[in-house]
Parts: sequence; C-alpha cells; structure tokens
Amino acid sequence: MLPLLALGACSKLAKIEKSNDVGKKLAYANELYAKKKYNQAQQLYQELLQIYKGTKQAEGLLYNYAYSSYYLKDYEQAAFHFKNFVEVFPNSPKAIEMDYMQAYCYYMLSPRVELDQANTMKAISAMQTFINTHPDAEKVQEATHIIDLCRKKLEKKEENAATLYYDLGYYRAAGITFKNLMRDYPDSESGDRYKLMAIKSYYKYAENSILEKQKERYDQVITEYLDFTDHYANSSYAQEAEKYYTSAQHNLKTVAAQTAKMLKYQQNEQAKEKPEQ
Repeated sequence: MLPLLALGACSKLAKIEKSNDVGKKLAYANELYAKKKYNQAQQLYQELLQIYKGTKQAEGLLYNYAYSSYYLKDYEQAAFHFKNFVEVFPNSPKAIEMDYMQAYCYYMLSPRVELDQANTMKAISAMQTFINTHPDAEKVQEATHIIDLCRKKLEKKEENAATLYYDLGYYRAAGITFKNLMRDYPDSESGDRYKLMAIKSYYKYAENSILEKQKERYDQVITEYLDFTDHYANSSYAQEAEKYYTSAQHNLKTVAAQTAKMLKYQQNEQAKEKPEQ
C-alpha cells in the first residue's frame, strides 16, 4: 500500500511540475511543505521564485524555501537563503527571525572541536551582529548563550593544542599557547589551571635548556608564578605552583654556582695559554 501511495505522490508532483498553472504549483508546494515533504516542496519553490518575484506571495514563498533547506539540514544553503530573505524583505515582520536563523545555521555548521572552526567563528560574528542590530529582540538571550558555547569550543581547541605541545615536549610553544588562552579567554573558569600549565611549561623549558639560557628561563618561571599569586591567590593549584617557584629559585642558585665555576675554569685556561714574560 505504501509504495502505491508514494508512486501516486510522485506522479502528482510530476504532473504539477509540467503544469502551466503557477497558482496550483504554489498551492501544492505549500501543501507538501505543511506535510514536511521539504525536498519535493523545495523543487517547486525553486521553480517559482523568479515567477513570483515582486509579488505579495514572494515573501511567504522565500520564507518556506529557506526553511526547506534548513529542515533538510542543508545549513549552508539555508544560511544563504535566510540572509537573502532579510536583504529582499528588510521591513518584513519575519526579518528578525530570518536574521537570527542565518546566524543559527552557522552554529549548526560548527563541527566538533578537533576540526577547523571557521564556521564557529562565523557563528560568533553573526550572533554578535544580530545582538547589535536587534538589541531588544526576543532571541538576544539565546544568541548570547550560543556565543558562549562557541567560545568554549574555541577555547577547548586551543587548550588541546597547548596540551599537545606540552605532551610532545615543545615546552616553549606550550607556555606561549597557555598564556594566549588566558589572554583570549580572561573570564574562563580554567584560568588558574592555564596559568599553572604555563608555569610548568616554562619550568620544563628552562630545565631542558643549555646552562647559558637557564637563568633567563627560570626567571620567567618566577615571573609567571608571581603573576599567578596576584590573580589566583586562593586557587586550588596554588600549592603546586609554589613548588615550581621554589624549585626554580633553587635551580637559579645552582645555575649561578655552575656559571661561576665555568667562568673560573675558563679564566684559568686562558691564564695557562698566556706566554711567559
């Protein structure tokens, strides 16, 4: 029975498509849309767009056409059509809704953390533009929430990169990236952990450096720790951070002693090479 019904629907669509009665085509497209048969409805809407351009039916037609792409999960096309609606009908009562939906499509296109986040950044930009353009709109709170979600995703991606640098032993790159996280996301709940990881990264960087470079690099560990105490005095990571600070201070004394010893050795060697008077 179902195959027969499907066949009947397909034959009706084919018959409507061949018809020259555009009114009948639009009515059938709207009927298909109401029945959530978006793919078939979209076929007819696409054909009718140019025919109804500039007419009073054009607004509803373009509205349904854009949503057809959205419901078919073709978010890239949907974003394009939502934007087109706003440009063609800027004074429509539905323009604010369509403006929001354009931004929301970029959010729907935002991939998992491991992948390129270009659409996540587009979503943030589009949602912020929506908020700026429509500050009193009903969707402002939701748009703000989506911006927060997108920023958390970008933050997580950057954190993963920093952690990978650390795990691979690229300690300088890890330190820089953890510091960038604090700069880019100053209100992050993980700020104290990022700061601790920056301290650990710079400590490892100093520890694995040649003697001549160790002083300035251990000095940076101390600088990072002092900044940690200024901003995160009550952090649960304070005790661990202090261990690296204490160790860096101890290592600086060792470096100073080794440097002095090496300098004395070099002076003695130079003295031996001087010709007797």
